Amino acid sequence: MEAAKVLSHSKTAPFGFSIVSNKVSLRPFNKHFRAGVLANRPKSISFQLNCTYRNPFSSVPKPARKRADLLPPLSCSISSNASTESQNPVIDFFRSLSFDSIKATLLQLTPIKIVKWSGLLCIIIAATKWTMNMLFSPFFWMYFSWTWLFWPWLVAIALAVYGLYCFRRHMLGEANIFEQLAIVTSVFTWLTLVPPGHFNGYLEGWPFVFFFVYHYFFFFNVSVRKRLYGDLYPRPHDPKWNINVPTLSRLLFSAGVMVGHWLAAFEGPELHLIPGGWNNLGIWVLIFTTLLMQYNATLYLAKYSENVVEPSAVVQFGPYRWVRHPIYSSTMLLFVTYCIALRAPLSLLFIVAVCLLYYKQKAEMEEALMVETFGQSYTDYASKVKFKLIPFIY
Repeated sequence: MEAAKVLSHSKTAPFGFSIVSNKVSLRPFNKHFRAGVLANRPKSISFQLNCTYRNPFSSVPKPARKRADLLPPLSCSISSNASTESQNPVIDFFRSLSFDSIKATLLQLTPIKIVKWSGLLCIIIAATKWTMNMLFSPFFWMYFSWTWLFWPWLVAIALAVYGLYCFRRHMLGEANIFEQLAIVTSVFTWLTLVPPGHFNGYLEGWPFVFFFVYHYFFFFNVSVRKRLYGDLYPRPHDPKWNINVPTLSRLLFSAGVMVGHWLAAFEGPELHLIPGGWNNLGIWVLIFTTLLMQYNATLYLAKYSENVVEPSAVVQFGPYRWVRHPIYSSTMLLFVTYCIALRAPLSLLFIVAVCLLYYKQKAEMEEALMVETFGQSYTDYASKVKFKLIPFIY
């Protein structure tokens, strides 16, 4: 309590603190105390600590305190006469740099280290040069807008690698929703963006449109699940309704669709030569027809099915009044519309042939299962709706 009384009666209490060599020096109120410190302390550290208390005998009335022995709040400031040298490691490095240190560093170099650092330096110089050339190129800024874009090959390759990784996880049953979306996005990127980007050197117009249309088209079944069940996940169902053609046929179909898209980008004119405006009205009509056909076919099938994929009755409404497999027809029409938009008629014929060969095989397997399940009901429907995939043709 002795120290407390002295502090409480002092308006300003100067407190000196210094460390000299391995001794601590304390000087409160001209009193000097010394104590030993650790040997590894710096040779000299000193600072000034000023603490100010309110005078309890001031004539200004103070609010009553719950405990009379508590000290009022303390206000402190520190002034230091320690060294103000910079602690920046970069500055310290250059200050400690000398001819002897450089010589010692060079003597420690080995041929492997020289090759490694030389290669790294070359990569940095090349990347810097490429970046500066791109940024100062007028063509880059001319085409870099919301409709024109130089094709980024590195992004496409990275997306393809990540898509293959996610597909592997999907085959193992470990892929989440984001990884499934990455699979679809990587596939559509290499169908709609990479081919025209490769043959034109940039992207413009229709490839961007179909990149988003493909996403919207193939996620209709997911949106139907959301509408019927409130979530996006498929339900367990009877595996007999998983109609799978032989693996070779699926691989050939996938390769054929990919080749058809690349042929369309190769066959068609340069993107900036494709006319716009009202010339593309028919293409927009085909796009909306395709989307409506796919959505209605999926929705009607889901309404007459359990868990979306197990039909409980023969569907004879909506697009099923014109063709027996409208989902396959709308998929084929989507590919056809892409070829028309790029002005590639030969590629259109090729991709139609690929789709007909594949969907004919799959449709026959499905119809055999439908006859087995619904019997005469499906036979009557097939005799009434004579066309499988293309109205009035096939």
